[in-house]
Amino acid sequence: MNVLIVKANNRPASEAVSSKMYETFMENLEGVNATTYDVFAEDMPYFGQDLFNAFAKTQSGEELTEIEQRILAAKQKAMDAFAAADIVVFAFPLWNLTIPAKLQTFIDYVYQAGFTFKYDENGQLVSLMSDKKAMILSARGGIYSTPETEPLEMSVNYIKNVVGGIFGMEIIDEVIIEGHNAAPDQAEEIIANGLSRVAEAAKRLAAITV
Repeated sequence: MNVLIVKANNRPASEAVSSKMYETFMENLEGVNATTYDVFAEDMPYFGQDLFNAFAKTQSGEELTEIEQRILAAKQKAMDAFAAADIVVFAFPLWNLTIPAKLQTFIDYVYQAGFTFKYDENGQLVSLMSDKKAMILSARGGIYSTPETEPLEMSVNYIKNVVGGIFGMEIIDEVIIEGHNAAPDQAEEIIANGLSRVAEAAKRLAAITV
C-alpha cells in the first residue's frame, strides 16, 4: 500500500503542533510504503498565468521560459505523487482561518479536469479519485468546533470539500488538535491526547485494505 503524506508546515515540531503531529504519525507508521511530499521543501511556483502560458506554448511548440518550465515540472510531480498513492494524508495547520498557501498550491496542481474530476455528457461533475482514501491531521490553537465558530474554519472544511467532495476520496480518519492556545493551562494535556490519537491513526493504516 502506498501512502503519501502531504506535509504543510515548515515550523519545527517544538513550536508547531501540526509539525509534531506529522512526526508522531511517521514514527508510528509501519507496514506501508510511505512517501512525504513537503510542500515547503518542493519548488512550487504559485498557480497563475505562468501555468496557462506554459500550457499554450506547449500546444504551439513554443519555447518555455524558466518559470514556465518549473511550474509544469512541479505540477506534474505533484500529480504523479498523488496518482501513485492509495492513501493521502494531509498534515497541516490552520493559519488565518485557512490552509497555508503552499498547501493551496499543491491542491491547485492536482485539481485538474480529467485527472481528479471530469464533467459527463450532461454537465454533471464526476469524481475520478473514488478508489483512493484520505486522512486529515490538523492543528489549530483556537476552538473551531462549536456551532458559532465552525463556519469560520476554512482549512479542514476546505480539504474535506475538495478531496472528499470534488475528488471523491473516502476520508477514513481525522485527527484535530484544537484549543491549546485558547486554554494554555490545558495545552499540555490537549496536545498529548491529540498526539496519542495520531499514533493510533498511523497504526490503523496497516490494517486498511485498498
